[in-house]
Amino acid sequence: MGVAASTSRPGRSGRSVLTVPAWHPRRRDHVPVTPVTPPRGGLYDDRVPPTGDDAEREDAPGTPVPGGAGTLPADDSAARPPHAATAPAPAPAAGGAEPVGGRPEPGADPGASPYGPATATAVEDPAADPAADVDEPTDAPGGETADEPDEPRRETFLRRLLGDDARTLDATPRDRRNGWLWALAVTVLGGVLRFWDLARPHSLVFDETYYVKQAFSLLARGYEAAWGEDPNAAFESGDTSSLGTDPEYVVHPLVGKWMIALGMQLGGGVESSFAWRLSAAVVGTLAVLMVARIGRRIFASTALGTLAGLFLAVDGLAIVHSRISLLDPFLMFFALAAFGALVLDREQARRRLADRAAAVLDGGGTLRWGPGLGFRWWRLAAGVLLGLAIGTKWSGMYFLAVFGVMTVLWDMGARRAVGVRLWHVAAVVKDGLLAFVLLVGTAAVTYVASWASWFASDNAWNRHWAEANPDQGVQWLPPALRSWWQYHQDMWLFHNGLETPHSYAAHPVGWIVQWRPTSFWYPTEVSGLTGEQAQAACGADACSQAILAVGNPLIWWAGAASVLVALFWLLRYRDWRAGAVLSGIVAGWVPWFAYAHRTIFAFYSVAFVPWVVLTLVYVLGLLVGPASPDDSERDRRGRRRAVVAVGVFAVLVVAAGLFFYPVWAAWVVPWQQWHIRMWLPTWI
Repeated sequence: MGVAASTSRPGRSGRSVLTVPAWHPRRRDHVPVTPVTPPRGGLYDDRVPPTGDDAEREDAPGTPVPGGAGTLPADDSAARPPHAATAPAPAPAAGGAEPVGGRPEPGADPGASPYGPATATAVEDPAADPAADVDEPTDAPGGETADEPDEPRRETFLRRLLGDDARTLDATPRDRRNGWLWALAVTVLGGVLRFWDLARPHSLVFDETYYVKQAFSLLARGYEAAWGEDPNAAFESGDTSSLGTDPEYVVHPLVGKWMIALGMQLGGGVESSFAWRLSAAVVGTLAVLMVARIGRRIFASTALGTLAGLFLAVDGLAIVHSRISLLDPFLMFFALAAFGALVLDREQARRRLADRAAAVLDGGGTLRWGPGLGFRWWRLAAGVLLGLAIGTKWSGMYFLAVFGVMTVLWDMGARRAVGVRLWHVAAVVKDGLLAFVLLVGTAAVTYVASWASWFASDNAWNRHWAEANPDQGVQWLPPALRSWWQYHQDMWLFHNGLETPHSYAAHPVGWIVQWRPTSFWYPTEVSGLTGEQAQAACGADACSQAILAVGNPLIWWAGAASVLVALFWLLRYRDWRAGAVLSGIVAGWVPWFAYAHRTIFAFYSVAFVPWVVLTLVYVLGLLVGPASPDDSERDRRGRRRAVVAVGVFAVLVVAAGLFFYPVWAAWVVPWQQWHIRMWLPTWI
């Protein structure tokens, strides 16, 4: 329920009491003193029973918290958000059972999403509903409970680990069909914006002068060879005769350039600027589909997942990088795919844990450290994808580090949720060590393998450095690896020492609000037109043609505020979703503050734009909140207003995307039309 949807009613003392739906995260800290029966709850509530990764607070005496996680205060008004400070606990029903609407189970949701119809009915008598009378685990070792639950233990664990809305997300063929159709719909929109006149301009734009020509060199020579003087004009016309055989010193790995080369091979060859950019457009379009599907899985909502995909489809930074062949869109693509694999791994591992932990306890055993979870194929896939990300740009290493910690923390929470006493140690030993091998080890092997063409070549840069310098380098490595390692040391020194002044260099503190975007293209051949030539080109006395790598300002400005909200929700309520959507921002943005001394650019932020979108949608979901059968008419009316407000915001985001599209896609427009799109003086 959104803030606007909260209602007031008189309390017993006569003062006004603000009521907020009990299952919403902003009511996470309100736990009644008496034991309650959990009804089917809400979209973002993972509080009771615990989902594990949303670790309950242990800092106050009072109400017992399920899962052996400590206690909560009986009177927690000081710890509640201001708008929930005085909400009283409902009176117990007959027989000591709490009426439906008291304390919920994690993720349960009568509407399956903030926008969907109700799928569960309220239970008039909790004692009559087996699923509503779940005993909570005690501190007994091995995960035993004080009383056997009325439902199978496996089902109890699944509800604690996943939540009902996640479990029922694909419950029917219609749910599965809608989940794909809406995601594909926004993907089609994203594809149109990325592929429409992709060949414009037929010129090497910005750093395409390096990466496109290097990609062709990989096709022609197997390594990056040097070009003759001023080769661009000839290259753009399809003439590659100036490509030599001497190696060229380059400072980025090979994967992104091989991706560009693949597009050139499939799209029509070197003479086609469409072919230069084909791979970037494909991965940019697929990123829209992945964000929609990943968002749906994280938020357990087709509507929110679709909204995330829609926002990425109309973001300018994502569009520009899908229409220009740089390395950064491939870094983003592989990191996002790895993140999606880990989200799927989280769900699969929790289902295994529920099955195996229940089997152990039903057989009379104890959990001790909990069961093993078998081989994690999605983790292996994530390791390969992260290796490809690092093989595109070294900044992919930060995604490997952040995602690796995140997935082990998820395992810790899962083991805690089923009652493992030493859950932190168990997760490190039984999950973390294997996770390190699967993620770090696989990524390392993949990265080394991505240099296969360099190893296979006799003429690549530094390929025979070890033979020429037998007494230098890492002596215990074989010559090929010693040469390769020395090459990497040279690359590191270059990257860490790059301090060449540039007019579009930007400190990372401004990236999150797109303070100083990078101008990729603004040719004087167009801006210098006058008189009849200008009239013929754009219908005005002065023309402009621009490619400005600036994000959709509504997405980024609202996203910057959403980062603060999500960070608060993570620290205050321990919502795993907040940590998940922030993870890519931490990996893709925060490390650059350590390199603020060198020349860096705001367009690097395309690497974490999917997580800016997911963070924004996460907060919009908090504002809307889930529906409840116990809502008053005023509550329902307030929620409808919140849904409308989010819908209006989405329309404005799309409108902003269409408004800025000419300066993202190199349209020739009147100078005045270009100028009114420069909302900040730092954009020029």
